[in-house]
Amino acid sequence: MALAVESTPTINKPKVALWGRLLGIRTPRKANEAMWGYIFLLPWALGLLIFILGPILASAYLSFTEYEIISAPRFLGLENYVNAFTNDDLFWPSLWRTFVYALAVVPLGLLGSLLLAILLNQGVKGTNIFRTLFFLPSLTPAVALALLWSWLFHPSVGPINVVLRWMGIAGPGWLTSKEWALPALIIISLWAAIGGNSMLIFLAGLQGVPRELYEAAAIDGAGSWARFRAVTLPLITPTLFFNLVLGIIGALKVFTLAFVATLGGPSYATWFYALHIYRQAFEYFRMGYGSALAWIFVVILLIFTFIQLRLSNRWVYYAGD
Repeated sequence: MALAVESTPTINKPKVALWGRLLGIRTPRKANEAMWGYIFLLPWALGLLIFILGPILASAYLSFTEYEIISAPRFLGLENYVNAFTNDDLFWPSLWRTFVYALAVVPLGLLGSLLLAILLNQGVKGTNIFRTLFFLPSLTPAVALALLWSWLFHPSVGPINVVLRWMGIAGPGWLTSKEWALPALIIISLWAAIGGNSMLIFLAGLQGVPRELYEAAAIDGAGSWARFRAVTLPLITPTLFFNLVLGIIGALKVFTLAFVATLGGPSYATWFYALHIYRQAFEYFRMGYGSALAWIFVVILLIFTFIQLRLSNRWVYYAGD
């Protein structure tokens, strides 16, 4: 008599969706977690695509076209770039003026921020109050900053020239003078930048220097300057390099201060490169040419950053090396 063999019941496992299997997800639970992860990621991804990557790709295409908004773009090839380098009377002067501004603001700003950070790192009483006071100017909005200093630098009723007249000195025209407009903007920028983020970053770097190294240097007879040169400065070179990169990028893209305070004048004395891009694109509605100018600026920033990264191997010291 044949014995009946009981068959093992089959268990129907829930199937994973096709998109989950393509991503290597094997269980429904993992697929559900991944689905919700992508759902929460979607707003950021859409914002990145619509407001950042989309405009970047659109400007790259428009830089090769003639586009004045009211008509469809007309492809020009490299004509916009050729015109910028050969036919634009304001291209080279605005670029040079921007470099002059950066050459003044970046080293002076870094030096001032480092000195302030060193002073605030001494641990004296009331340090937190001084940190706050030095940092407050950097919190001033750029438009308010420009309007405030426009009043301070007013040639006739401005407090600065009033004080100079009391001292028997004839004050300059500052923002209304072709010779003094650029130095005036440099002064405003330094006032706002020296006690700002660079100072805080330097302060964090200084506090990361081991105290044991200072003690060992003092035992060896090193003075204050020798300790700074042999201990502090090498160990904060990564911080210095970080601030240098950010400082150059920020200085080269100066716009708001000149736009509000001087509108690029007088006689183009403060006509910076970013202001030139803005005028071409949003006042003259030469969107194609403005996009080409913007991409030239991007290439310039990339070149400067690449040079800094290559040169950093010669002077930046990392503790793990």
